[in-house]
Amino acid sequence: MKASKFVVKHRIAILFATILLMIPALFGMLNTRVNYDMLTYLPESMDTMVGQEELKKEFGKGAFSLIVYENAPENQVNDAKEKIEEVPGVDSVVWYTSAANLSVPMEILPTDLYNAFNTENSTMLAVFFDGGTSEDQTLDAVIKIRDLAGEHAYVSGMTALVLDLKQLCESEEMIYVAIAVVLAIIAMLIFLDNWLTPFVFIVSIGMMILLNLGTNIFLGEISFITKALSAVLQLAVTMDYSIFLWHSYKEEQEHAKTNEEAMSHAIRKTFTSVVGSSITTVAGFVALCFMSFTMGRDLGIVMAKGVILGVIGCVTVLPALILILDKPLSKASHKPLIRSTKGLSRTILKLAPALLAIFLVLIPPAYLGYKETNNEVYYNLGESMPDRMSYKIASKKLDENFHMGATHMLLIKSDTPEDNVRETIDEMENVKGVKYVLGLESLIGKRVPIEFLPKELTSKLKNDKWELILIGSEYGTASDEANNQIDELDKIVKKHTDGSLLIGEAPAMKDMIETTDTDFKVVNAISIIAIFIIIALVEKSISLPFILIAVIELAIFINLAIAHFTGTRLPFIAPICLSTIQLGATVDYAILMTTRYKTERMGGKAKKEAIFIALSTSIPSIIVSGAGLFVATLGVAIYSDIDIISSICLLLSRGAVISVIMVILFLPTMFMVFDKLICRTTKEMKKCLKN
Repeated sequence: MKASKFVVKHRIAILFATILLMIPALFGMLNTRVNYDMLTYLPESMDTMVGQEELKKEFGKGAFSLIVYENAPENQVNDAKEKIEEVPGVDSVVWYTSAANLSVPMEILPTDLYNAFNTENSTMLAVFFDGGTSEDQTLDAVIKIRDLAGEHAYVSGMTALVLDLKQLCESEEMIYVAIAVVLAIIAMLIFLDNWLTPFVFIVSIGMMILLNLGTNIFLGEISFITKALSAVLQLAVTMDYSIFLWHSYKEEQEHAKTNEEAMSHAIRKTFTSVVGSSITTVAGFVALCFMSFTMGRDLGIVMAKGVILGVIGCVTVLPALILILDKPLSKASHKPLIRSTKGLSRTILKLAPALLAIFLVLIPPAYLGYKETNNEVYYNLGESMPDRMSYKIASKKLDENFHMGATHMLLIKSDTPEDNVRETIDEMENVKGVKYVLGLESLIGKRVPIEFLPKELTSKLKNDKWELILIGSEYGTASDEANNQIDELDKIVKKHTDGSLLIGEAPAMKDMIETTDTDFKVVNAISIIAIFIIIALVEKSISLPFILIAVIELAIFINLAIAHFTGTRLPFIAPICLSTIQLGATVDYAILMTTRYKTERMGGKAKKEAIFIALSTSIPSIIVSGAGLFVATLGVAIYSDIDIISSICLLLSRGAVISVIMVILFLPTMFMVFDKLICRTTKEMKKCLKN
């Protein structure tokens, strides 16, 4: 009570202090680096990550790109190669002239070497960069290379993808927030009883969003998914808290002598309720932190922090704004859209037996679709980009002209016997889908003397510790064919060499597939267990957690099953985020109704009457809450050109609607069926068995 009185008394100081905090928060937000390379979130202990560090450490090579030239004279390409080599951030450029200059007759070069870089009307250059895929210097280098290469050249590779992704995200991010804000305001104008409160809520929530984004600077960097979604999700999941405070304040005004007294009581009441509600949402986000693919931890920390700040803002900044703007707010009241839900509630209770049957019938197909959807996800980030992007065009040209997909790199220890290296290369060349295997041995060939190879080339492919070999594949990254090919190559390498490392985008993607598959199961289990424990403690019951989680989990199954039955392929991260966020954010709807049901039963009401009161009083709040999450994410889903962002938002918006329907239709049915069990297994409810 003292804390709520303090907030009311010092409301102007609190608002002023928050506004001052916006200044460093804005600085922090603008200076928080954004990481667009998802492969950097793999565990550092994996061979692909170890190998990537070795490549950078021993050869000074980080990222890797291929450039396709069409209908360009050799002299022009060679001039471009020399200019690209001078670009800051470029370590080296490998073309067939790297083995000999243009004066050497092509017919004496190894056929494999020439064919690897040339077709009838196209030629290809391999570019190595000093830094990692998403380092600023590497991204700047790709921009300059695109300018130097001209309109007849196409730059592929992960850095090109990251650059296009970054530029697209930066062009869309502010629009995401604007769409979410506008749609959230419209929803609140429809469902609330005041024309001005939605704008007050947005100001309060906006301050907390800025504080959240600003404090991300202490994390060093955040992922582009976190950057794109955090503001929208924080708005969506914390809007309820503001609505709850407003309703509490209006109720308290009827009994209190002054607005200050009413607000003091409302803050105390809201804090108790909102903390209980927010814990499940925080638990859902914290569960993401247990992913070994650390992008989940990135999103989990930022969003858990956002929810906590949302709660703080709801009981400090928002009360201050409401009291300061009391006069204009009192003049802006109107009748709410949802006035009475008693008729709907009676109908639902009458249909309880039929609804229970529907619930049971939905389980098998929903679960089947849910399982299949998790098996149908895609991992290639290029698929999430619009076809007009430069990276997609370059990848298409690479496939059309060279039938090239991924490029692997093999690090073989330098002390490996030459015969073993040759046997490794020979066997890898015979693996299905391998276009070429290029190392010093293949560059030497049978007709080119060793002295023809410049020392600058040999030093870039071999040193005292490692020899670098390039492997061209026909198969695209993250495809089943590429993953099977990597397994075959790995077997060959292990048979002939010790301690070798197969690295590159495709091997890293394969690791990501295996890692996130395990992560999905782990995170899902942790979120369910954590929320089960929270519900058990909040409701003081053993049976209620099973019932509430069953209702929301079926909503999640149905949501993901829709993707399967409509033939929609999802990015791999979408089901993981959906399962934890939908559970954590929408189980609150079920807790709200359950708490009221318990209160009425413990207050002496009969089973049916208690359920009726709980349902009819909860429906407006559940619909408003679900509408907030629905509209905030739907607009982004429709607008975004980045499929990974669009898919997550579409799932969340659809999940909000499904959860609302499931809770309103099926949770009261569960209370009707399991009332006696609930009374026996819930603290202080055994006496309700008499009613």
